[in-house]
Amino acid sequence: MPLTDKTILAQARRCLAIEREALEATAGALNGDFVAVVRAVEAAVAAGHKLIFSGVGKSAHIAEKLTGTFNSTGVPSCFLDPTQALHGDLGLCAAGDIAILLSYSGASEEMLKLLPLFEKFGLETVALTGAPESELGRGADYRLVYRAPREACPLALAPTASTTAALALGDALAMVLLESRGLTRDDFAKYHPAGTLGMTLLLRVSDIMRKDAACPVLPEKKTTVQEAIFAMTKAKAGAVALTGARGRLTGIFTDGDFRRSALTGGADFLTKPVAGFMTRAPRTIAAGVLAVEALKIFQRFKISDLFALDAQQRPVGYIDVQDLPKLHIL
Repeated sequence: MPLTDKTILAQARRCLAIEREALEATAGALNGDFVAVVRAVEAAVAAGHKLIFSGVGKSAHIAEKLTGTFNSTGVPSCFLDPTQALHGDLGLCAAGDIAILLSYSGASEEMLKLLPLFEKFGLETVALTGAPESELGRGADYRLVYRAPREACPLALAPTASTTAALALGDALAMVLLESRGLTRDDFAKYHPAGTLGMTLLLRVSDIMRKDAACPVLPEKKTTVQEAIFAMTKAKAGAVALTGARGRLTGIFTDGDFRRSALTGGADFLTKPVAGFMTRAPRTIAAGVLAVEALKIFQRFKISDLFALDAQQRPVGYIDVQDLPKLHIL
């Protein structure tokens, strides 16, 4: 029988609610076992070892995704097909590695066959399972346990809430390790050199800032408000940088400063020195840092204009907050 529009939406919400229920149950079940796995992986990675993920069916897909996640955060990882493992691929195993075996029931025949082989090769093992008292759960060195009180499948057959919980628990392990290892944006960028993500993470302020004629700069002395406005207009910028000795930045004059000068500067404010109305000690950024740092400054201080400085504190570039969306940084 065809579903009505109302029923379609109701069933979709039901599915999401059940999967959320599994995530909440998994979060509530976290205990010292999770901490023990974190410590074990920390030690293995520090010693130059890797993670080996394995699973069958839907668990294999989750294992492959987690392999990619850990690799992307600098934790060497690989996926081991359990069938191929029995026909030569066990050669990728090395003593000190950690094998993470995924099986909701903990009764997967393929995982149970691998368990003693990993131990023979000197690997520590982690059961990522929904059944800690299963043969796999009891046989592994460590356990990562997730909970799925029920599946979202109307037939209670297709793995849905359980696979969501397994994936989320693996992600939680990866993110805790990322933080504990002190991974920085620069580190993360090294592993993502391509695509929009790579571009966003690798771009530096010097790559995105407006330069030369598009970066208005005037000497603070002898510059009038009118001259500052003219320079801003010509450069199509919302601010102009003012400099003093040796070309070092002393302040900026913005559209907002112009409006305030019009209110307080008197009828002849355009001919007055811009120094009397400019913003001193403005927020600035170093030209060599990652472009995402500019986004942080814009968001934290609610400003619209940012000048980039070189090592001698001279303005060498200008960024308008409206530039960031076009560069996929905002």
